Amino acid sequence: MAAPARGSEERSTAGQQNDYLQYSVVLEHLIGSKRKIKELNPGVMGGLPSPQKTEEQKLIERGMESCAFKAALACIGGFVLGGAFGVFTAGIDTNVGFDPKDPLKTPTAREVLRDMGQRGMSYAKNFAIVGAMFSCTECIIESHRGKSDWKNAVYSGCITGGAIGFRAGLKAGILGCGGFAAFSAAIEYYLR
Repeated sequence: MAAPARGSEERSTAGQQNDYLQYSVVLEHLIGSKRKIKELNPGVMGGLPSPQKTEEQKLIERGMESCAFKAALACIGGFVLGGAFGVFTAGIDTNVGFDPKDPLKTPTAREVLRDMGQRGMSYAKNFAIVGAMFSCTECIIESHRGKSDWKNAVYSGCITGGAIGFRAGLKAGILGCGGFAAFSAAIEYYLR
């Protein structure tokens, strides 16, 4: 067997060293200090370019993402939804407008409308309070945790349900906490 030629050894060592140099140059270019920092512009990435936001737009965006705005919006939405729900249930109820002292007397349209308005206002206030409490506690929990996931709604549901139920006692508060938390978890599971 003949010994390999010395020239071929030098060429293979030089080839390996050349490969190593090429690899290190590419590596330095891709992840080293020579890497160019690219701006992730949506126009470059295939999306539509968006102009920079002005200070007024940023201020309005911060205001709309604040917990106070979210709570106020939930309060107004709860008031409207609760009022509509109250008027609807009063329209279905057959005892609206009847006087318990004189059950044979037929109620007038004014009495029926007054009862429907009272029930609608009662439902509206309750829905507004529950909506504002839930939305505000969820926003505060989300801000504190720094995450936006299903747990925020469950914790908020527990706090809201517990606060509402606690007026009737400790057991009612615990049941309210569990019920609202379970309902919030079901809604979050369905929506996400």
